[in-house]
Amino acid sequence: MEAYHVENFGCRASRSDGEAIAAGLRNRGLCEAATLDSANLVVLNTCSVTAEADRSARAFIRRVRRQNPQARIVVTGCYAQRAPHEIAALDGVDLVIGNSHKAIVPQININLSINGGINRLNPHDLHNLVPASSLAKSSASVFVDQSFAHSDLSTLPFAPDAHQTRPNLKVQDGCNNRCSFCVIPATRGPSRSVPLNTCLGYVRRFAENGGQELVLSGINLGRWGRDLAPSHNLVDLAAAILSKTEFPRLRLSSIEPMDWTPDLLALSREYAIGLHPRLAPHAHLPLQSGSDAILRKMHRRYRPWHYAERTSAIRGALPDAAIGADVMVGFPGETDAHFEESYRFIAAQPFTYLHLFPFSPRPGTPGWELQRVEPVPTAAIAERMAALRALTDEKTQAFRSRFEGRSLSVVTLEGGSAEQTPAVSANFLKVEVVGAFPANRMVEAHIDRGAHKSVLVGRIIPVA
Repeated sequence: MEAYHVENFGCRASRSDGEAIAAGLRNRGLCEAATLDSANLVVLNTCSVTAEADRSARAFIRRVRRQNPQARIVVTGCYAQRAPHEIAALDGVDLVIGNSHKAIVPQININLSINGGINRLNPHDLHNLVPASSLAKSSASVFVDQSFAHSDLSTLPFAPDAHQTRPNLKVQDGCNNRCSFCVIPATRGPSRSVPLNTCLGYVRRFAENGGQELVLSGINLGRWGRDLAPSHNLVDLAAAILSKTEFPRLRLSSIEPMDWTPDLLALSREYAIGLHPRLAPHAHLPLQSGSDAILRKMHRRYRPWHYAERTSAIRGALPDAAIGADVMVGFPGETDAHFEESYRFIAAQPFTYLHLFPFSPRPGTPGWELQRVEPVPTAAIAERMAALRALTDEKTQAFRSRFEGRSLSVVTLEGGSAEQTPAVSANFLKVEVVGAFPANRMVEAHIDRGAHKSVLVGRIIPVA
């Protein structure tokens, strides 16, 4: 049997795409390779949000060529959409498929023919946007365009054979925002939503197959439903899932601050607290910067005081919720004064964790030109990152310590030992459960006092 390996890079939405690609390949009779060396077909599902993401993909391609020179290499995802010419010119790459044609990836054979995929596409849609001269040193075929007419791989039907714990259900793709640092609108296209009834069908399948926690995700999740007819919003979707399906826990992934509406807060209060909560008390709101001037240069659609109103409302509604944010350091023109303003703002927020990353200029974005004019010194970025890491550690530890001696609902994960089983709590804390337990079990765990600084340790509370 031919064997495949799918390597995923980037965000939850990208991982959801990769999981769907893998499920599609299995449905066509391929098996998952035990090791990279034994794969006949290697699919790289790439990210391109930073230059480091691009470098990671190129490094993995080189690794495949060293370890498994006979494997056929297919590259898809955001890097393939943004710069197909770069990838097609890399040694060993056989096929480049952008997000615009990602739906045909699961139909690939080892010989790189595409069963049923190419035949059902309009030949006009298969034009190669890469100048022929740039592919002179490569025989890789390229399928990329800017219409995104064939990007219908937007959902993950729960795959019973995937052995997934806490899988992502991507219900929205693309973004209509134009943040000055972001390449996503070019690599993912405009905002597009999966219809409500389709989403409900996938959630029911998830529940029927014994799933315990499902993560609702998207590139700009808060915009779900705006493009549908009739129009809907995220609260409509979450309320329908919680009221019309039966499963233990729904978790919402990243939502822009202005999409944390009073209705979403009311839904959270209804389903995330009480005797039998089914909505994870967890909010992730991208921040990027706490400086008003930098947010304006980023073309973000809120001001710091708007953001603070949202985090305060969430903490008031959900006292034990995890609240996280993405923070970018070193955006062009960020002075010491801007950073100090941002630092003070972040310190004042009820964050329990932060995702920190340095600014990375992306070709084709306004930030690319801003970087040329107003770059921030590398040493300054490193100092600022270190300061925010220390602040993050302090906030995370303070939140974690609140639950020592209390009980938390947790879902067990893969990768345990005879002594301990990793798990994640409803409010997004890492927990090591004492004892060996199978993955994908929802249990109550009593948290030991002072057991560990970075991971809570808990003991399962027997069901009476």
